[in-house]
Amino acid sequence: MSQRILMVLTSHDRLGDTGEPTGFWLEELAAPYYACLDAGAEVVLASPKGGKPPLDPKSDAKDSQTEATRRFKEDGQAQQALTNTRRLSEVSADDFDGVFYAGGHGPLWDLVDDADSIRLIENFWAQQKPVAAVCHAPIVLIHARDTEGQLIIRGRQVTGFTNEEEDAVGLTDVVPHLVENAMIEGGAHYSKGDVFTPYTRRDGQLITGQNPPSSEPTAKLLLEALA
Repeated sequence: MSQRILMVLTSHDRLGDTGEPTGFWLEELAAPYYACLDAGAEVVLASPKGGKPPLDPKSDAKDSQTEATRRFKEDGQAQQALTNTRRLSEVSADDFDGVFYAGGHGPLWDLVDDADSIRLIENFWAQQKPVAAVCHAPIVLIHARDTEGQLIIRGRQVTGFTNEEEDAVGLTDVVPHLVENAMIEGGAHYSKGDVFTPYTRRDGQLITGQNPPSSEPTAKLLLEALA
């Protein structure tokens, strides 16, 4: 029986008070989507509001394209899945083998304290199923607790978008949370690689990736955990 993987995207489309659009980062959906699909898994997309989540237009720019993003844009089935994401409140960890959170700046505003998302992560965790997040998406982990009431990131090896990377994209003073700081404040053992190069951490069922180029390696660690 093939594995079922839930992929979660943001529904938030505004970059703070800048008036600029934001959303999910295309490569962070496309690369993991095909890593899982090509491995024979079934992928279901969800977001807090359901329907079509906002795409960060910067991730759709020419210099952000990858083989996976081009494939995703030409894939009718993938586009249909994206247009019709399921509402987070209507999905259950019971129906999936693992969960993957794609980044982009959006999650810093909505998924970070979304009650349905936190409940979902805690249920995956309690069922000892892998929980993966890449780039800005590890922010979704900071309020999730285990059955003992401990933060799940506490004492665990994690990574996520670095302060240097946030600085490099000029949004340090715009974002409501810095992923690196939030991980450290939550008691995680945070580590990082070079700016915008692939870097991942796996600590048992918890899997995190640092930035967009880490998307596919993070998904592969999720598949490894499922195997």
